[in-house]
Amino acid sequence: MIHEKWNLEIRGGKAALETYFLDTLQGNPNRKRPVVIICPGGGYEFLSDRESEPIAVQMNARGFHACVLKYSVKPASFPQALLELAKAVRLVRENAERWNADPEKIIICGFSAGGHLACSMGTFWQEPWIAEELGGEKELYRPDGLLLCYPVITSGALAHEGSIQNITGGDEKLRAKMSLERQVTKDMPPVFLWHTYEDNTVPVENSLMLAQSLCREKIPVELHIYPHGPHGLSLANEETGMPDGTGGIEPHCQGWVELAAQWVREL
Repeated sequence: MIHEKWNLEIRGGKAALETYFLDTLQGNPNRKRPVVIICPGGGYEFLSDRESEPIAVQMNARGFHACVLKYSVKPASFPQALLELAKAVRLVRENAERWNADPEKIIICGFSAGGHLACSMGTFWQEPWIAEELGGEKELYRPDGLLLCYPVITSGALAHEGSIQNITGGDEKLRAKMSLERQVTKDMPPVFLWHTYEDNTVPVENSLMLAQSLCREKIPVELHIYPHGPHGLSLANEETGMPDGTGGIEPHCQGWVELAAQWVREL
């Protein structure tokens, strides 16, 4: 295991990328592994540990490299975290040979507000201001897939208001841009989505609206809606159950990890 911490400081932020890279290969020593960059949730106010290392370990178990982005949260607002994620994508792509990674299979996995961040990278990567600030060609910042878990998407009537207020810093002019179902373009990568119908924190319509916009632009999308389960399930098992013992274990939802892994393999 190559477990390192990379400093991603930009604009005075203190972001870091923690790697969980597999350093041995069985069978074919020349095989390049996909890389899953994990963006934990937390409403752009904190970062959830339950959606960090446990996810990386599961990605490793399925043969993928993984890393966890410790991005800036409140009082930082847009585009601070997005620039940090863009820098992480570039770092992985530029070091692909060193880490035996596939530079054409860099997947961003985001949970809740981290899903909003991941989706923002998918919608905004080609905008020139990112490459202008960070340098290089815009293709260095292109994600090859988005794995979105009960993501915050809209800033409209069904928004998770806390996340939207934190990412906009209360700037109402920025609010419309943060409604990502309105920002889908033909340049977005394929998307895997899962949500629960009972989510009363980030309504399931967030994923449904994004899926509809993706279909309109003919972007490949795989969408799973589970009937039961609260927000913030993570792996939905005992490993990531709620710390106070109030739940977070939903056997029917636990299959999302293998479904997502198969989706990554087929990209």
